[in-house]
Amino acid sequence: MTGTVIFDPLVPWPVLAVVAGIVAVAVGIAVWRGLSGWALRGLAGLVLLGALSGPAFQQEDRAPLTDIVVLLEDQSASQALSDRRAQTAEASVALARAVAARDNTELRRVAVPDSEENGGTALMAALTEVLAEQPRARIAGIVALSDGQIHDAARAPDLPAPLHLLLTGRQDDWDRRLIVRNAPAFAIIGEPVTLTLRIEDSGAVPDGARLAPLEISVDGDTPQVFQIPIGQDIDLPVTLPHSGRNVLQFTVPMAEGELTDRNNTALIQMNGVRDRLRVLLVSGEPHAGGRTWRNLLKSDSSVDLVHFTILRPPEKQDGVPVGELSLIAFPTRELFLEKIDDFDLIIFDRYKRRGILPAIYLDNVANYVEQGGAVLIAAGPDFAGADSIYRSPLARILPAEPSARVLEEGFAPVVTDLGTRHPVTTDLPDQGDWGRWLRQIEVTPQSGDVVMTGIDDRPLLVLDRVGEGRVALLASDHAWLWGRGYEGGGPQLELLRRLAHWMMKEPELEEDALWAEATGQTMRIIRRTLGEDAAPVIVTPPQGPDVEITLSQSGPGRFEALYDGPMIGLYRLRDDTHETVIGLGPAAPREFEQTIATGDILAPLIAPLRGGVVRLEDGIPSLRTVREGRPAAGRGWIGLTPRGAYETRDVRQSALLPPWLVLLLASGLIIGAWLREGRR
Repeated sequence: MTGTVIFDPLVPWPVLAVVAGIVAVAVGIAVWRGLSGWALRGLAGLVLLGALSGPAFQQEDRAPLTDIVVLLEDQSASQALSDRRAQTAEASVALARAVAARDNTELRRVAVPDSEENGGTALMAALTEVLAEQPRARIAGIVALSDGQIHDAARAPDLPAPLHLLLTGRQDDWDRRLIVRNAPAFAIIGEPVTLTLRIEDSGAVPDGARLAPLEISVDGDTPQVFQIPIGQDIDLPVTLPHSGRNVLQFTVPMAEGELTDRNNTALIQMNGVRDRLRVLLVSGEPHAGGRTWRNLLKSDSSVDLVHFTILRPPEKQDGVPVGELSLIAFPTRELFLEKIDDFDLIIFDRYKRRGILPAIYLDNVANYVEQGGAVLIAAGPDFAGADSIYRSPLARILPAEPSARVLEEGFAPVVTDLGTRHPVTTDLPDQGDWGRWLRQIEVTPQSGDVVMTGIDDRPLLVLDRVGEGRVALLASDHAWLWGRGYEGGGPQLELLRRLAHWMMKEPELEEDALWAEATGQTMRIIRRTLGEDAAPVIVTPPQGPDVEITLSQSGPGRFEALYDGPMIGLYRLRDDTHETVIGLGPAAPREFEQTIATGDILAPLIAPLRGGVVRLEDGIPSLRTVREGRPAAGRGWIGLTPRGAYETRDVRQSALLPPWLVLLLASGLIIGAWLREGRR
């Protein structure tokens, strides 16, 4: 029970001040005139002013509230290093016991796990949340059990009580980490891209060699080992071997006594892209289809097109002097012998043998395909004749043989069952509403996959792999009708674009492939196949046993499954015929960027309220009571500031000047002043 005097004026305080001024003036006039009752008049004015101010005696029935100690327990990944978990657990139990032994004090324990999306240790976010839930007037102290490596110090709230850091870890800890300073998402195939690497030691580093081994592997292959100086930035040129995703793994082997090797590996996933696609288009004669191919290839700024068109065949005799036919001779030898490997794709559009390209040139084209090149045949009536390029060294790489029949009738191209699963022809738009083509060359498939048919289910588009390269045969020269909108047209540009990119081995158009796409710690495993089903995929994590994943069909020729990786690192995927790798998680986990325990990050937050930093390896500190504003930490102890918070259960008020007493005093003083002055 407590009592205090309070004032509840009957009039506003400014009015009361005016009344007080009037009383003071009146008393002053009385003194100036020499009236003997001026003192009694002044006392009467004071009584009236006191009555107007409303003095009252207030009594409160109060119940004391406990002081709250907030204990933040860092449970992030870096706390799993060495014996930090054990230090934290032991200190947590000891502090809980010490707080329980104190009168009028309770403990709030808050676990601080890893943040999502590689956010590190969000200790201040956890503190802000608990302070929002607890009355700030009851917080007597804040204790953090942590290695001090927090990542949201800039978000620290206004602290109501001293903050103490009980530091885990050891003074003799040291660690080595690998840093990749720049890692572009894309790089041009065949051209070096420079990565800047650094091997950095921190903590109590032992004396020793200043070189460290660095292992570099691409897509999980056998690594190459280099000796790299420690503490220096190293520019490393890297050339991507193929298009699509390239997984580069850089690893520094764990040294003796090192705190952890979790930051010794960096996974960089870079997409290989072609600088410019070089295409050689050989047209046997001018026609509308040739213009279609040219427009398609020229519309892509990333394509370098060399177009070789025979405008005047050798057998044509029109009397024009040879010297007036062209300014320079066309470099057939240079293109088909010396620089053929510079091209990504060669297209023969209605080309037939005329003696312009000798057999040795065409034989070199066949060799070019077998060694990894690509050839597309857009066949017209020329392909069915005696001068067909099938009757040349190219025959050994072509997937179908002409029967010498040219079918001149309208038909609508149809995607085969196999074609619905092939990425070149699957999900082409507006199937069933395509316009007709008016000519087809009859061919007999010898190898490859028939993905489109024409008249009476005869093969129209045949795709094949030859050696390391690819060949496509389109048994019609009327694809351009779709581009002109004949009978509604069709997806001409999309079909030809897919066809060209499949032949140039773009990863997204591979018909038989296994790959994965990562989102955080989850990977989507994708298997594309021309078969009716897909075999299970075996996933090999960085540590632990293999996991068998069964795939489900998500579309024609496409099977998928989701898998949550248990840890950051390189995962290997394999089935009966394929093997690939993928990296999960960031290139450098934020929680392991700095692993040496330190109080420097929290020091600016601890200093204003005079808290302390205590290493747990020196012992668990005791708890003391300190007054607000005094030093809150010392050797072997940390302080708590009692807050004296309470809860008011009941309030009673009684007036100090009852009305009858005010009337009696004021009237008595006024009458006394009048009588005194009357006698005089």
